[in-house]
Amino acid sequence: MDLTENPEIVNWPKTHYVYIEKVGPFQETAPQAWQQVHKIVPEILEHHKITGYMSLYKIEGEKMTYRAGVALAAKPTTLPDGLRYTLFPGGKYSRFVLTGSFSNLPEASGRVCEIVIEKKIQRRNDFGIEHYVNDPRTTPEEKLVTEILVPTA
Repeated sequence: MDLTENPEIVNWPKTHYVYIEKVGPFQETAPQAWQQVHKIVPEILEHHKITGYMSLYKIEGEKMTYRAGVALAAKPTTLPDGLRYTLFPGGKYSRFVLTGSFSNLPEASGRVCEIVIEKKIQRRNDFGIEHYVNDPRTTPEEKLVTEILVPTA
């Protein structure tokens, strides 16, 4: 697994974000949410410019919230049924970078959690981000780049 061990501090910008939200174990909810998003991307593109693909996730006690969605160039004027909108506030994040298959994400996320504890990185109560930097439809699997961003105090 090709994962950076030393995070870079970045400021994520405010982002117009449309998404499908699921609550439950991520290994179940993430694939379901992405399947729904990919089906409606053509409809989103009829009215809006997609600037990126990303997921937001948060664990609060027993509640696990997963949002699969796309960043837009501007606030949406219309949305397909089932899609929600938020102006994600962004903020300070510790960025880790995974290069390779999305199938490595569960292991990479686990390692990121270990590094956060080892390095005593102060987290803030906000959504974590997975930012999918390149397009899996046109990028060889071993060259996929995913940024794993941890909300940092």
